[in-house]
Parts: sequence; structure tokens; C-alpha cells
Amino acid sequence: MTDEDVLHEFRASEALLEGHFKLSSGRHSAHYLQCARVLMNPERAGRLAVALAQKLPRDVRQQIDVVVSPAMGGLIIGHEMGRALGKDAMFLERPTGTFELRRGFRLVPGAKVLMVEDVVTTGLSSREAIAAVGREGGEVIAEAALVDRSNGSADLGVPFYALIDINFPSYAEEDVPPELAAVPLTKPGSRV
Repeated sequence: MTDEDVLHEFRASEALLEGHFKLSSGRHSAHYLQCARVLMNPERAGRLAVALAQKLPRDVRQQIDVVVSPAMGGLIIGHEMGRALGKDAMFLERPTGTFELRRGFRLVPGAKVLMVEDVVTTGLSSREAIAAVGREGGEVIAEAALVDRSNGSADLGVPFYALIDINFPSYAEEDVPPELAAVPLTKPGSRV
């Protein structure tokens, strides 16, 4: 799947939005990728997951015991990645503000984990989720995401593979350009 194919999937599902958005990272942007919309169609979600799984080197794919993703954003693509890789998929939640496994999910000590996200901007949620897997007894060997918005700057501490790199500018609160600040603010993410 080419970058243009991936962007077509986002546009076709009205998942590439324009306006003034406060991202889950706290940064502001004129563009937002609503992955829940692109993933709402099971066939499309499956196609994207298969394409993302193919981005993983063979040696990484062979090591994976289980897929883990942070809720909410990573839940659907994490599940579909589990299907594409033939592995169980579970998710982390933040009932008290810190990621943890719930609902009877547990990792076998030393389990090799593929962390799966929808979008990585700063990598903060990913690093928090990776730390949670460590506390739960697993070892994250790599992370995969539909979209890397970090412009290659996200340091997750593990190898990182994205289906597409999209470098829409994002701004710290104090650096929002006046033309963007003039647009009404929307907070579409799951953590704002």
C-alpha cells in the first residue's frame, strides 16, 4: 500500500479533518486524523492492518507473542494487527490515569509484545504504554502505528514502524500562529 493509497483511505472515510485541533499530546494543529473513522469499516481496517504488518521486518514478526495497544485510539488497529499477525490482542486502560491491563488481561512473564498505536505525535502515550507493559511483566520489542506525525522525532526506546509518515505542523500552546488561533478550537482526542 503506497502513501497515496493510505491517504485515499483517510479521505474516503472523511478521517482527514481541517480546522484547529488540540491533539491528545496537548499540541495544536490545523489537521487531525480521526483514525476511528478510517477504522470503522472492518474491511478497510483489515487492509490497513495487513499493510502495517507487512512493514514489520520478518525477524520482528517472528518474535511477537502478543499485541498490546493503548485504549482508546489504539484499540481497533491493535485488534486488527492481532488478526493480521495471528496473535492475541489486548489493550491497556487508564482507569486512574496510569495505563494498566484490566478485564482479565495478563502477560506471561517475558512475553514479547508488539505495541500498536493509531497515531504517534510526541510519543508520550506510547512511552507510557511501553512502561506499563514492563510493569505487567512483558517486553515491548517494537511499536507499530498507522501514522507517524512526529516528523521522525518520537523516541520510543524501541524500533518504530509506521504505515505512513504525515508531517502536518503542530504547535505548543504558546506557539500557535495567529491564523490558527483565530479558528475555533476542537478537542477530538480521547485524552485532552
